[in-house]
Formats: sequence, C-alpha cells, structure tokens
Amino acid sequence: MQNDEGRIVDLYLPRKCSATNRLIPAKEHGAVQLNVAQVDENGTYSGEFFTFALAGFIRQRGESDACLNRLLYEKGLLTFSK
Repeated sequence: MQNDEGRIVDLYLPRKCSATNRLIPAKEHGAVQLNVAQVDENGTYSGEFFTFALAGFIRQRGESDACLNRLLYEKGLLTFSK
C-alpha cells in the first residue's frame, strides 16, 4: 500500500528466498537474512552490500552453504579458481 506521497507504508513486506524464490512466511523462524559487504582491494568496507535471504527449508536440508556459494558466485563475489 502507498500513501499520498508514493511511499510504501505496509507494516509487513514479504521476503523471498534467494536460492529458491519461494516466499518466506512471517511465522517462519528458521529463515535467515545475510548482508554481504563489498570491500575494496585493501579490505575496507565500501558502503555497499548484497542481501541474501535463505528459507528454513533450505537450511533444514543442509544445502544453505552450497546455495550461498552459488549466489555469491553469480554476483561475482566468489571464485573457484585454484
């Protein structure tokens, strides 16, 4: 819902799992949301970050580590070179 100024004023905005694109219900206590910071070549925080949400379904199956690695690779934050 938007007010007269065009700003979103809903009290609850549903989240989606970054790995499966499923909606994360409000009562799901197993879901986590991670902010991964962008750093420069010196390792200092640049003020930018990527947000990932993982549903409890993924965490319960033990696939959250693999899904997070895939998501980071797709964003170019992780490489698998030797």
